[in-house]
Amino acid sequence: MEFSYGPLENAGADQVKENLLQLSCHFTWGLLFEDADIPDLEMRISEEVEFLDIMSPVRMHNLLAYVRHRKGQNEEALQSLREAEALARKEKLGKRSLVTWGNCAWVHYHMGSLAEAQSYLDKVENTCKDFESPFRYRMECARMDCEEGWALLKCGGRNYKRALACFAKAVEAEPENPEYNTGYAVAAYREDNDDNNMSLEPLRKAVRLNPADPYIKVYLALKLQSVGETHEAERHIEEALSSESCRTYVFRHAAKYYRNKGRIDQALQLLKEALESSGDSGYLHFQIGLCYKQQMIQLKTEPGEQDSMEEKAQLAICEFQKTVNLRPTFEMAYVCMAEVQAEIRQYEEAEANFQIALNMQNLREHIKQDIHFRYGRYQFFHQKSEDMAITHYLKGLKIEEPSYAWRKLLIALEKVADKRIKKEVRLVESTSLLGLVHKLKGNMPEALLYYEKALRLTGEMNPEF
Repeated sequence: MEFSYGPLENAGADQVKENLLQLSCHFTWGLLFEDADIPDLEMRISEEVEFLDIMSPVRMHNLLAYVRHRKGQNEEALQSLREAEALARKEKLGKRSLVTWGNCAWVHYHMGSLAEAQSYLDKVENTCKDFESPFRYRMECARMDCEEGWALLKCGGRNYKRALACFAKAVEAEPENPEYNTGYAVAAYREDNDDNNMSLEPLRKAVRLNPADPYIKVYLALKLQSVGETHEAERHIEEALSSESCRTYVFRHAAKYYRNKGRIDQALQLLKEALESSGDSGYLHFQIGLCYKQQMIQLKTEPGEQDSMEEKAQLAICEFQKTVNLRPTFEMAYVCMAEVQAEIRQYEEAEANFQIALNMQNLREHIKQDIHFRYGRYQFFHQKSEDMAITHYLKGLKIEEPSYAWRKLLIALEKVADKRIKKEVRLVESTSLLGLVHKLKGNMPEALLYYEKALRLTGEMNPEF
């Protein structure tokens, strides 16, 4: 909340505000997150300071200060910034101090301390002069792009695209900088939702430039696993696990690697170890829930294992519930919980959780597609409603973003339309749907054939047409 100034101070406050808006810091980067995300975000920042020893603690204290300001805790925000300033002085960080001083100026302004705000603006101005910046209160350089990129990356999925663009600028300026390449590779991995595998080469390059960094190796291992390069993936995961550095982070991502391999017990062991040092991590509870969900699915096909299956389902639901308590806007936790509830016929609870996810705002496009795909499958297999399934497959396909989820929607729609044609159910509509499927695949001659067939069927079924 902004401080209220008296009429005499307004002119000065307006000038200070105008100068503040020229700064490059957390207050001007347009970081997107909900108030409901703040407790989880604060916890994750504190975790990084404690466990991710390859990351800059100055960067994390800066972000923590901004989050605390958003909570209305300006005194606590200043304390975080004092810690950032002390570390920056010790490390002689130069340009990076601009972010800290910018944040200090903003917090003092919000607290009504115009003179203090101006003193930090002066520090920024003097440093910009020293580095011969053409701008009075900011510097445009790879270092600042990198700082903005990490802040965006930490604040969740709505910021990833912009984070990627920031790191791309930094890497373009300094192509062999290890830190900039790590940021670019992580952002590319988070945005890699299609089968063009855009993150594979950036991850390889980042590992080459950061050979001792287990954090980036584990991301490369996951990417290699997804493209079937299992031998190389295994080597990187073993190297990452043998490192003493950032173990909590390595464990949580290595667990995903082993879950993908079907080695659930090994995954659970790593996740539970990581949980000992960060018990309030929504991400860890979500990953544990996914492990129990996978065990439940395995038991589903085994005769005489109904009780064990239900037990795993309850364990999964419990973990997903912990996840949403800690991260109320984590949409896929609601979806996965709903899928497990559907398997044990808790349809009312499943529907409620699906609706929470379906009604969430500000989701990334590929996630919206995935939610429509999974809800469509739920309608098809559990509610036996082909109509509702088709409705949600079509809603997902209307979101024209190339992704794995979009292609899964296309395959699902094709299957249900084929099934209906074989059973002669609503032939005109089903044939038209196949026309749409081929059109979306880019196969126009086939699409036209199905559309023409649908038109002929219309004539046959309604002679008056």
